[in-house]
Amino acid sequence: MRMGQVTLHIVPRARASAVAGTHGDAVKVRIAVPPLKGAANAELVRFLAACLGLPAGRVAITHGARGRRKTVTVSGMPSDRIRRTLLGVGR
Repeated sequence: MRMGQVTLHIVPRARASAVAGTHGDAVKVRIAVPPLKGAANAELVRFLAACLGLPAGRVAITHGARGRRKTVTVSGMPSDRIRRTLLGVGR
């Protein structure tokens, strides 16, 4: 199965989870959960899966789990489609 990756810039403690455009080469995502005990990462995976129309099990944080800049891998979707879909959600 094909796997795509996308780089994200995360802003925790937002009013609502949303895609907020770009931040340099990364897709900027606001998450409405504080970064405590993995809660923001869990919300990020849930939110991305919902945006992409996939089960959460196909979305994984593969780099940067403890920072704002993260790499997320999605199985079954190419990188360019992930980015286009997320940026389309933010409009």
